[in-house]
Order: sequence, then structure tokens, then C-alpha cells
Amino acid sequence: MDTDGKLLALILALGHAGRFHFDERGGQHRALELLRPEVPMTQRDLTERLGIQPGSASELVGKLERAGLITRTPSQTDRRTADIRLTEAGAARREERQTREQAARGALFAVLTEEEKQTLLELLEKLHEAWRAMPRPERGPAPGPGPAPEPGPEPEPPVPGPGPEPPGPAPAETEDI
Repeated sequence: MDTDGKLLALILALGHAGRFHFDERGGQHRALELLRPEVPMTQRDLTERLGIQPGSASELVGKLERAGLITRTPSQTDRRTADIRLTEAGAARREERQTREQAARGALFAVLTEEEKQTLLELLEKLHEAWRAMPRPERGPAPGPGPAPEPGPEPEPPVPGPGPEPPGPAPAETEDI
């Protein structure tokens, strides 16, 4: 595998590990980050800010409500939606999560000097800008019947390195969301 391929494989592996360690229930955590106890947000606004489908948002809001992390009341301004507020328990959960994430980030980046962190930040920002400037790939036709593809070279194994630990049993709905 060439250097570019190894770099991309490592970036993708780091993204996977990051989601495993920092975002195990991403939608729920992102919702808790967006909501405040003192300021309601409509379910419609939350749906748009999370970038998810309305059905998914309803399911997410229902889980958070059953866990006692949010309250949902009919909107005063739009009867078609609900106002959502973070409860004290939800705010406490958000704070706990932020503290754990900050400690985990500190432990992760402790292997780098401040100079290395700055260099890494600059390089990643440069890659991010280049990635954003790339045209989106066109989607080809859906696979279907047709001639079998020509056999090609065997794919190279992934770059070895630390990866996420295998997940244990799934946590209960209200545990550590």
C-alpha cells in the first residue's frame, strides 16, 4: 500500500475509533448538547439542527424523555410540534459526559508535545480544506445483473494499529446515553 493509501486508512481508522470512544450514541449526545433547561427548542428545530429525519427525531426524543433527560410539551406557537427542554438530570448527564470526554481527549493527546499538537492541527486543517474542495463523487447505477467484474489484485490488509476494543453488551436505554 502506498503512503497516501496508508494515510487514508489511518485517518478512517482514527475516525472509527473516535466514534467508538467519544460518540457511542451520537444522536442522543448531540441532542443533549443542543438543548438547554431554560430555553425550549421545538422538535422541528432539533430535527433540523441534528440533520435527521422527523421519524428518527421522534424516536430519539422519546428515548430521552423516557430516560428523564428532557421534557416535551406542546408548542405554544405551533400546534404541530413540541417544545423540548433539558431537565436537571439531562443537564447533569451532559456535564458528566463533557467532563469524561475532556479527560479522554487529554489522555489521548498526552503522547504529543504542544509543538506536535500544533503541527498536527495545521496538517489536519489543510487536509480538511482539501477534502472539502474535492468534487463529490457521482453515484453510478445501482449494482444489478450484468457481466461479472474482472478479477483484480487482492486487497491489502488494513494498517495495523490500535483500534477500538470490541464492544461489550449493549447498555440499557437509560444507561450512559
